[in-house]
Amino acid sequence: MMKRIFSLRLAACMVLLFALVGATGAVKPAQAATTHTPIIFVHGLGGSASNFTFIEGFLARQGWSSNEMYAIDLPTKNGVQTLNAAAIRNLVDDVLARTGSTKVNIVAHSMGGANSLYYILNYGGASKVDKLITLGGANRLTTNSAPAGVNVTSIYSINDQIVSNYLSNLDGANNIRIYGVMHIGLLANSTVNGHILDALQQ
Repeated sequence: MMKRIFSLRLAACMVLLFALVGATGAVKPAQAATTHTPIIFVHGLGGSASNFTFIEGFLARQGWSSNEMYAIDLPTKNGVQTLNAAAIRNLVDDVLARTGSTKVNIVAHSMGGANSLYYILNYGGASKVDKLITLGGANRLTTNSAPAGVNVTSIYSINDQIVSNYLSNLDGANNIRIYGVMHIGLLANSTVNGHILDALQQ
């Protein structure tokens, strides 16, 4: 019953997000070798690639180019782990081939955190992901601990009414709890952006 309530709340929240940020988005093709480790953005339940517009804009102002940032539209919006993890694997492999990089970083929101962890743990991602940064991630739906060899940062808010702090907090991760930001607000908040930048630069 609790999982059903969680899913319904999250789905409703993502519908609101579309109204705020837009519901379309696509993976941007790389055009040259990268200076930074490429970033892949993974959305949550009912989300889309466009959910990361504000974060991408912030990182662009910090020096990341368009061919260093990719946002995926997952094939299932209800969080089917196997299908979504396979799609993440395919994009990671494509980005590595396009850019010549040996690893990627992942920034994931909500259920995107659980899907990204599932990819890392079950689809060979541990050797291809340098850093995983989750925002209000439903991480413990996949695992209780940060995967070995991956630098995990979990950013979550005490005011999140969709994903409990317990689900976001991972053993062995850099767990950062903030205040005054709702679940969707994690995608467009200057404090969160600062923590993302710090985690990417570690």
